[in-house]
Amino acid sequence: MRFLPGLICLLPLLSPLAHAELIDDINDRGELRIALEANTAPFNFKEDGKLTGFEVELGEMLASELDVRPDFVVTDAGDLLTGVESGKYDVAINHIAMTPELAERFDLSAAYSHPDAQLLANKDETQRPLVMAPSFQPEEKSVPAPSLVIPFQKGNPAFKASLDNALARIKDDGRLEQLSQKWLKKQE
Repeated sequence: MRFLPGLICLLPLLSPLAHAELIDDINDRGELRIALEANTAPFNFKEDGKLTGFEVELGEMLASELDVRPDFVVTDAGDLLTGVESGKYDVAINHIAMTPELAERFDLSAAYSHPDAQLLANKDETQRPLVMAPSFQPEEKSVPAPSLVIPFQKGNPAFKASLDNALARIKDDGRLEQLSQKWLKKQE
């Protein structure tokens, strides 16, 4: 019986319910912390010292749909996914291609884009494949279009539902298509 008070004190720490859902943290802060590298036009880059690009505008739309403000954090490739995994950032919106390895480490949004692009294999195993500038290869050499997704910490089903619903609204009303046409359409 003398261990009972100690066990009672530890139960909340051991309970999966003790972990706050990511969407609650985001709502409490009033902001969505979005990690990106800001070095790959047209996805996300700096122009005259200001963040811009397809994924910057997408992040702004998603934050607006979630009724919070976007907080873009420019980081490097080495910190991008580890920062999301540790909770330093809520999401990474950085032209990240869906892979089985990514799905094992993170929960993922629905795909937000399938650009005609070339995947780059990164030698550093902590990194993910990146989709760089759109590829205009001849048909016989074309690479299958990757599905770009937004990774976030595992175990956040309410956030996944909120994020996917926000993304669906942006797709359904045509804003995502307009954004794609603005930033990702092939230059003839």
